[in-house]
Amino acid sequence: MTASLADKIDPAFEIQGVREGMGPFVFNSPHSGRIYPRRFVEEARLDFPSLRRSEDCFVDELFADVVQEGVPFMRALFPRAFLDLNREPYELDPRMFEGRLPSYANTRSLRVVSGLGTIARVVGDAREIYTRRLSLEEGLARIETYYKPYHKALRALLSQVQGQWGVAVLVDCHSMPSTSLRGSAVNADFVIGDRFGTSCSALVSDALERELVAAGYCVLRNKPYAGGFITEHYGRPATGLHAVQIEVNRGIYMDEAHYLHSSRFTRVRADIAQAMSRVLALVRSGLAAPRAAAE
Repeated sequence: MTASLADKIDPAFEIQGVREGMGPFVFNSPHSGRIYPRRFVEEARLDFPSLRRSEDCFVDELFADVVQEGVPFMRALFPRAFLDLNREPYELDPRMFEGRLPSYANTRSLRVVSGLGTIARVVGDAREIYTRRLSLEEGLARIETYYKPYHKALRALLSQVQGQWGVAVLVDCHSMPSTSLRGSAVNADFVIGDRFGTSCSALVSDALERELVAAGYCVLRNKPYAGGFITEHYGRPATGLHAVQIEVNRGIYMDEAHYLHSSRFTRVRADIAQAMSRVLALVRSGLAAPRAAAE
């Protein structure tokens, strides 16, 4: 699927694989959306290919096969450069807006300082997006229209799964530029983030690492990506809610310069599907059991 323009993005997200008897997992891809608001693109100082630098390109396709395992998969259809779902709802940069931000806005987080707040000031390579300051109303409207409904639906989905199993495991799916590990001793294919063990049972994180390594990939844990807002916010193992982030190196599955599948895409997708199938089976037997069966 290629990127496109639309006057209105409706629906703004979709959830596949919802049914009775779902497994104890929810897969989520908040950054792979590639339907761009036409006005946003027309008013940006960057060209369309440059705006796409922040996309987790094709991640929704890489993980799409999990629905065949009986678990739901949620994905945003709008782009991260327009609104970032992996942030607090009001991580906002006051330099981007006309007028004063509300007192509840978080204006000092490291993500805001770097230009990558809820409404990003820059794309992934630190290039400015906007030619003008946004009105406060415009910014808040994006949060009300896109951010809040998305997270409301995600919370409801996790609650539904946890109601069936007693636990729910959120797998937050992302990608990283091949250059992001430049200078590192290891050029990883995958990075698994569980907030250094605080957001997810080690049973899940260990299984993910083991299965991906068995498939021939180099896997790191928590460095340089330990998990963002979604992993931190939803990961509450003590309450039966687990969250883990997976970052996939774009260099192993796509042509990053031209936003195309590479010759390895099909193989990587198949390897992910097989690894996730084995992880799901392990977690079903080791962490969760349907409440009806348990009772």
